Amino acid sequence: MKLIWKSVCICLMIAGLLWIGTLVADRVFLNDQVIRLHVVANSDSPEDQSIKLQVRDAVNDFLQETLADVTSVEEARAYLAENLPKIQRIANEALVRCGVEPDAVVTFCKETFGTRLYDTFRLPAGVYEALRITIGEGEGKNWWCVAFPTLCVPATSEGFEDVAAGAGFPDRLNEALGDQESYSIRFFLLDCMGRVENFFHRG
Repeated sequence: MKLIWKSVCICLMIAGLLWIGTLVADRVFLNDQVIRLHVVANSDSPEDQSIKLQVRDAVNDFLQETLADVTSVEEARAYLAENLPKIQRIANEALVRCGVEPDAVVTFCKETFGTRLYDTFRLPAGVYEALRITIGEGEGKNWWCVAFPTLCVPATSEGFEDVAAGAGFPDRLNEALGDQESYSIRFFLLDCMGRVENFFHRG
């Protein structure tokens, strides 16, 4: 009997370690394979917040068109890095159409993000690569979504799964991000790991 219980405990420990391993792998995957779009307004005034959304729309329309067929984060990363001046020009042209001085600055960097719930999926907190657009002083409320894979346009849950699967997301991660109740613990732990990342990144 002792031998049986010992064998059961060993099997449970191995299963637990394997599960933890997949959790860590999913966290690393998110950090490496997701690129956020982050637009920061000049201020919190109603006018500046409205301008922020117009800049967002202009840049997002461009990204949706150019990144729609991109299937690897390496390709997306290289394209964004190469086209930063063009994206900045698009942002500033949107500002000119709003009748304000063209003073948007576009950078490609790593940033901390909190937990974010979208219409059809959710993303845990953590440090992600981001295409950041700072308008003017950059002291206003910000807006963000996912530039790659292209998830900035609201879609059905099936649409999210298709895009994520096309970008190589593991099925277990799709289920966790897609707000499946049976994967709530997995999402919670991914989110906790991301919060720890944020703490050390800010420090």
